[in-house]
Amino acid sequence: MRDGDIRRELDVLLRRQHAEVPGTFIRHEMGLCGGKRRIDIALLNGELAGFEIKSDEDTLLRLSGQASVYNQVLDRVTLVTTPHHQEKAMDLLPTWWGIMVAKQHQDRIVFEEVRQPAVNTDLDPFALSQMLWRGEALEELRAKGLSRGLSNKARHYVWLALSKAAPTCELRDMVRERIKDRLGSTGDPPHGQSGVRPPIATNRWPVQAHRSPEPVGQSHYPLPNNLGRASEVS
Repeated sequence: MRDGDIRRELDVLLRRQHAEVPGTFIRHEMGLCGGKRRIDIALLNGELAGFEIKSDEDTLLRLSGQASVYNQVLDRVTLVTTPHHQEKAMDLLPTWWGIMVAKQHQDRIVFEEVRQPAVNTDLDPFALSQMLWRGEALEELRAKGLSRGLSNKARHYVWLALSKAAPTCELRDMVRERIKDRLGSTGDPPHGQSGVRPPIATNRWPVQAHRSPEPVGQSHYPLPNNLGRASEVS
């Protein structure tokens, strides 16, 4: 199984699971922590969840480094892999990570949830602040009356100030809602100001409501050419 095959079916699965959840967005190749890493698929609703794909064509050499970044900002993370990597991945990953195994069943891919993801209780405030554009971070600081002297400062100092200005739980909600606001807008944000790669547009794909998401059959929805764009589940 190749990455693209798993990604396509996983996208369909997530859309079916969340078809009736308002304000849910799916973003492919979402940058985290100032662009240090990109998560394969991000799911945003009441949480910011990530799904990292490791197909038969991949190795697990980069997984530990990726996990160290994902653990700083994602509320839940799930590794989606194949039986080939399953046992080794379970030894490498924190126990709160979820694990889904993609299996070939005749002419389709089905997913088995081996371990459910738990809530990440160790988010990093500065890494969360880096998810905001500089202007957004300044707006949040102004709302708190804490932006004095930061207007001409580099974004690092703005992020640092914000990370100290709010408790982690508030930062978590703030960042998630800011990103969802961007994804729901048709306007292009300023280029190069965030780990979330602009431009972002809303693409609505057809999705069928489906109460029992497993197993997932062959997708009838083509994967978009531009994986950097986001779409709202509708």
